[in-house]
Amino acid sequence: MLQIQDNMDILSNLTSRFPTFSLTGIPGLESAQAWISIPFCCLYAIALSGNSMILLVISTQHSLHEPMYYFLSILSATDLGLTLSTMSTTLGTLWFDSIEVSLDSYIVQMFFLHGFSVMESGVLVSMAFDRYVAICDPLRYTTILTNSRIIQMGLLVIIRAVVLIVPLLVLLKPLSFCRMNTLSHSYSYHPDVIKLACSDTQANSICGLVDLILTTGIDTPCIVLSYTFIIYSVLSIASPEERYKVFNTCVSHIGAVAIFYIPMISLSLVHRYGQSAPKVVHSMMANVYLLLPPVLNPIIYSVKTKQIRKAILNFLTK
Repeated sequence: MLQIQDNMDILSNLTSRFPTFSLTGIPGLESAQAWISIPFCCLYAIALSGNSMILLVISTQHSLHEPMYYFLSILSATDLGLTLSTMSTTLGTLWFDSIEVSLDSYIVQMFFLHGFSVMESGVLVSMAFDRYVAICDPLRYTTILTNSRIIQMGLLVIIRAVVLIVPLLVLLKPLSFCRMNTLSHSYSYHPDVIKLACSDTQANSICGLVDLILTTGIDTPCIVLSYTFIIYSVLSIASPEERYKVFNTCVSHIGAVAIFYIPMISLSLVHRYGQSAPKVVHSMMANVYLLLPPVLNPIIYSVKTKQIRKAILNFLTK
């Protein structure tokens, strides 16, 4: 009877113009997913409240109306978008074991998920440029990073994300799916869905590779180059105390870069080369990649940035 039902599902996906996909939670731990959802709920609550607090204090505290904190507010807004774009399907999958989504719904979620990921990478590059100007050319800091230029940089980050992600999604529509469309994650991930297609996916793979090169392949060297100049400038300072003080302003950004790029690169490597790895490894890596930056970024900046910490305390005491 089960075999007949599976065959009917396969036939339905083959003949329907609107295939459905089953999202999965934590493979191998289905019986414990209700309990696993509790820490996930706590992490989502931390991400939402932490990034909302950062946005609130920056918008209300005039002392924080500076380029560095404008970029931080953009980062927090991006983390909020990344959190909201996956929260419903992830918690729904953990609570109800498996949920089905249509291809159109899958594409919509993929637009926001991958779009916010590309935006976050661009924001981190902008913040690296901000630190470079502040340390290497401090006298021109306010003339280089004007409000209008920050707005232009923000718009450029958004436009780049849209331009790179839209072709990736358009190429998904013509694909045909002719088997059980059970995905490896609880959210829309491009490499996950093209593995299930029965038609030629070469164009999709090439487009995904081009997007990877134009984001990580460009953004990572730019950040490394910025910090190469920053380190050279810091080492030229005679006083050790001044070196520590100047370099300490970069610690929060370095932490944000690490918690974003390390899980992302690890997930890409696992998908490309870790075919023999247990499915639970793929699932946990994917959830770490999405949850770690939104949860930890507000904590890192609140702990390591004195002005943010003071502004939050002032806001809470009022």
